[in-house]
Amino acid sequence: MPDSAAQLQAIYMAGYELERFDRFPGAVGVVKDGCVALLEQTPGGLRIIGTPGWRMGEAMGVLIEKAGRKCFQLKDEVVEATPERLAALESFRRELEELLAARA
Repeated sequence: MPDSAAQLQAIYMAGYELERFDRFPGAVGVVKDGCVALLEQTPGGLRIIGTPGWRMGEAMGVLIEKAGRKCFQLKDEVVEATPERLAALESFRRELEELLAARA
């Protein structure tokens, strides 16, 4: 089994912040450039839970389409999914997946 501590260290060294979220006690949050992902321990090492999203306060907004426009939503709060934010989210997801694969 891959060493999750080594995976977290590599993620941290790549500039990600590590956080705990009360709503997800079994997960580790990773944050960078306004983007957030939740990671969980598996027999094959750490893996991303669900889909990364946008940091909104102390939580994560999920990407949705509302009235024909993409946005990030957390309860009643909505943030526009600008091309820059979408590009940042895609880059975040891709880099995080590469970091996890390198340690698997």
